[in-house]
Amino acid sequence: MACFIAPLSVGIVTTVFRKKIPENLKIGWLNIMILGGSIMLAVEHIAHEEVVLYPPFLTAMQTPAAIPVMLQEMATVGGAMTIAILAIWGAMVFIYNKAPQIQKAMTLKN
Repeated sequence: MACFIAPLSVGIVTTVFRKKIPENLKIGWLNIMILGGSIMLAVEHIAHEEVVLYPPFLTAMQTPAAIPVMLQEMATVGGAMTIAILAIWGAMVFIYNKAPQIQKAMTLKN
């Protein structure tokens, strides 16, 4: 329904405040991962007609009974996706910044 809204919100915030985030955190990596995934999910939801291009945009909002289900999905599925993406990004940044020998070995392979 609308699970892509949670990671999309994080992506918008990190894009708006990217200049205030230290360079060594590689916020561009996070933005690519989180915004790319959100856009792909939005396209998938449009293809399955869960999101439409006219109001109310989210088909789950057409009936009041479906709104709590939509909000529950946004919190559980969207929250889990956001946490997973943040964890993967965190691991990538940790490896890049804290393990130069791995970085050196990777550059030697390429």
